[in-house]
Amino acid sequence: MSLENVSRAGWLTVGLLLLLTAALAGCGGSSSGGGDAGFTGSGYPGVDAANTREAKGTIDSSNVGELAEAWSLPLTAQSSYGAHSSAPVIANGVIYSQDLESNVQAIDLESGEVLWTKKYEEADEGPNGVVVAEGMVFGATPRAAFGLDQKTGKEVWSTPLVTHTGVEGIDMAPGFHDGLVFVSTVPLTAEQAYPGGGTGVLWALDAKTGAKKWHFDTVPSDLWGDTKINSGGGLWQPPSFDEKGFIYFGTGNPAPYPGTAAKPFGSSRPGDNLYTNSMVKLDAATGKMQWHYQQTPHDIYDWDFQDPPILIEAGGRELAIGAGKSGVVVALDAKTGKPVWKRPVGTHNGHDEDNLHAMKGEYSKIKAGEVFPGVLGGVIAPMATDGKLIFVPVVNGSASISASGELGGGGEQTGELVALDAATGKVRWNQKFTSAAYGAPTVVNDVVLVAASEGSLYAFEAASGGELWVASLPAGINTSVSVSGDTVVAPAGLAAAEGQTPAIVAYRLGG
Repeated sequence: MSLENVSRAGWLTVGLLLLLTAALAGCGGSSSGGGDAGFTGSGYPGVDAANTREAKGTIDSSNVGELAEAWSLPLTAQSSYGAHSSAPVIANGVIYSQDLESNVQAIDLESGEVLWTKKYEEADEGPNGVVVAEGMVFGATPRAAFGLDQKTGKEVWSTPLVTHTGVEGIDMAPGFHDGLVFVSTVPLTAEQAYPGGGTGVLWALDAKTGAKKWHFDTVPSDLWGDTKINSGGGLWQPPSFDEKGFIYFGTGNPAPYPGTAAKPFGSSRPGDNLYTNSMVKLDAATGKMQWHYQQTPHDIYDWDFQDPPILIEAGGRELAIGAGKSGVVVALDAKTGKPVWKRPVGTHNGHDEDNLHAMKGEYSKIKAGEVFPGVLGGVIAPMATDGKLIFVPVVNGSASISASGELGGGGEQTGELVALDAATGKVRWNQKFTSAAYGAPTVVNDVVLVAASEGSLYAFEAASGGELWVASLPAGINTSVSVSGDTVVAPAGLAAAEGQTPAIVAYRLGG
């Protein structure tokens, strides 16, 4: 199987499976600038509308060591990418979770009892998930957005969004703001990745009816001149919203990457390929462009800038902080879109400007050999913040590039959790893992929780990075944990070795 035919999430799982097999064989309040503006529910994948992932609860550094398993619930979905890869959301004592067959469950937080299940049984490669607001649960299958009744799980509406059947899908948890639900298509499906003609389109839908209100094309419909080969754009994660009515989001890569035999290094798609690998700010009510920032013009290494921006006030200004698989965290002025600081994280080895060489046709300047970050390197999962530090999950994984522009796989992957000063980007501390950090960290009080992909769940002191607690999950994990009150909910959705059993596990103070 060539790298050109493997999706972002597919490579995540392939790499994780290889890593896990090898590893196991051998052995309160937010300081965000966005808050909950226009968000009247209490269940958002990023915890709040500013995507801070700063949860409210009673867990802190003095008692986190008392966490013990309270219950577990088997995960039974079957897909090419495991059973589960979304971040559960918790609202009013109920967990809302979507598996990789697109099925949605409501689960009692206290007992683990399943309250209702809405089955779709449509394989998805993730990350997917739901958002809870205004008495509804919003989500998507690979082809349509939907709204469910929060109490019963009964479908209220379903709106097909895929316009190019067979070349587009949906893999994200929706956004919600001021009566609108936001869902984007992406140029791949569970069957194939980046076929020609696939485009990423962001749709704003009426939350009550699912009616389409506006859309924003993250890439041009002509796909830079070749709709038979090229594709790109779209959202992988729920967008962020500020108190002034603006939406911020990160976008995916262009394709083919790095190119084709006849048109290497992206030459079938000349130019910078806007708005791929970008952070974009729009008016949430109308879709009108405010600004855009492109981190990787003319990408050739699948370096999505896909993470949901963190909206925060730091250093005397409002910032929108984004990251992606280029392994660079960027803080932008939220008003202007201009960079305030940039910080590379993880392993880089001199290929950060290969995209610019390719865009100029300077192929001889692209040195053959190992490339860090690779297609599964950099910052894959969302970041978190406590208002002072930005907690960045990192995957150190490589690819290889030949002189003729052929992309190959890399070696084993490791991970890191890097804490950056929110105002300056300066590294404050760093914790390293022997496996990848595919899941987003979650902050509660002075504790940051994060999982390493082989199935270890860690708690670190937020200010210093000191290890406070660790637990072993029943399977590998490629998503984040959620926190409510005295409980941590961890979906371990990937069985990669004999004896592993995917399950959602709840840890509670005192068990």
